[in-house]
Amino acid sequence: MNITDHYTFTLSEKVSRQKVTFKNRYGITLSGDLYLPKNTGNEKLPALAISGPFGAVKEQSSGLYANQMAERGFAVVAFDPSFTGESGGEVRNVASSDINTEDFSAAVDFLGLQKNVDRNKIGIIGICGFGGFALNATAVDKRVKAVATTSMYDIPRVAS
Repeated sequence: MNITDHYTFTLSEKVSRQKVTFKNRYGITLSGDLYLPKNTGNEKLPALAISGPFGAVKEQSSGLYANQMAERGFAVVAFDPSFTGESGGEVRNVASSDINTEDFSAAVDFLGLQKNVDRNKIGIIGICGFGGFALNATAVDKRVKAVATTSMYDIPRVAS
C-alpha cells in the first residue's frame, strides 16, 4: 500500500508534507505530518499546530486543515494525539484532559525548534473534540499567540 493511499484529501501542489515525531512531557511519542509551503526560501513562517476531531487521525480533518493553511503560508504540524492513530499511549482511543492538552504544547515545542518558524507567531487549531484541549493549552502556554476552534465539543468541560 502506498503511504498516500490513506489520506482522505489530495496534497496541494503548493505544499510539501513530511512525517515527523516528537514527545510530550509524559514521554508519549506523537506522530505528525509537517506541511510547508513550497518556495519560501529562508523566510520565517507563522506556524500552527492542528489536531482533532476526537477519534480522527492526521490523515483526515487535521491534515486537510494543515494542507489548506500551508497553502496560505503557514508551517503546520497536524498530529495524532496521544492514544490515537500512529501516536503512542495505552489504552487506545481515550481522552485525557491533561495529556491531550499537553499534546498541543508538545506540538508548539516541535514547531518552535524548526529553523523556518517564527517562534513569536505560533497558533493552534482544535477541531471538534480537540477544541477544548486547544483552549486549555492556550490558557497555560504563553507561547501560543492565537487559537481557533471549529465545531467545538468541549471534552474537558464535559469531563469536569
